[in-house]
Amino acid sequence: MSKVGIIMGSTSDLPVMQDAIDILKGFDIEVEVDIVSAHRTPDKLFDYGKNAHTRGISVIIAGAGGAAHLPGMVASLSPLPVIGVPVKSSNSIDGWDSVLSILQMPGGVPVATVALNGAKNAGILAAQIIGSADKCVLDKVLAYKEGLKIKVEEGAKKVREEQ
Repeated sequence: MSKVGIIMGSTSDLPVMQDAIDILKGFDIEVEVDIVSAHRTPDKLFDYGKNAHTRGISVIIAGAGGAAHLPGMVASLSPLPVIGVPVKSSNSIDGWDSVLSILQMPGGVPVATVALNGAKNAGILAAQIIGSADKCVLDKVLAYKEGLKIKVEEGAKKVREEQ
């Protein structure tokens, strides 16, 4: 069974990152959640990045605010796909510093980047990555997307009926 590692720079990021945890649990994908600060616990960061794949993790989702070095540093150390979630934090410049820190990675160190506070999409992307090799997860992603389609169609029908 595949597992997704969800890490964040501090506990203040958890309300945003909870969306990734929830969506992955909805797909019955195991998650491992931890606080790994690029600036305050660099040894833990190095250990996590170098060894996550040995613990059965298939994808890493890393959320960080402010300077947001966590996703890029983990990606530099890990052979796994890393999805960065820029978090609008109390010390950020309206979130743009986080977005650009995660988005503007140098060649050779890719980080898939979702929208500011976009942890739900990070979880869905992680499920899609896992689903590319796991039919059970793929079927759940397909059902989720069908549910989105149905919700939109129901909303459209309601709007038409009210006019």
